[in-house]
Amino acid sequence: MAKAIMQLDGLTCPSCMQKIEGALKKQTGVENVKVLFNASKVKTDFDESQTTAEDLAAVVNRLGYEVQSLKVKQPK
Repeated sequence: MAKAIMQLDGLTCPSCMQKIEGALKKQTGVENVKVLFNASKVKTDFDESQTTAEDLAAVVNRLGYEVQSLKVKQPK
């Protein structure tokens, strides 16, 4: 399981957080989603054989939030 960490711009309210979590959880291969509201970050565990970090960032962008940076951590 790889991890994607996205730094966002435009995360302004708790309903934004729920919107992002809900959309990412529906993506094939996504195992876990955590939105850190105060830090404007999204952490996602995903199966690289089913999706990519870039695909997940595109989902967030389509919701109207700008992904400022995207880091991927590979499993050890």
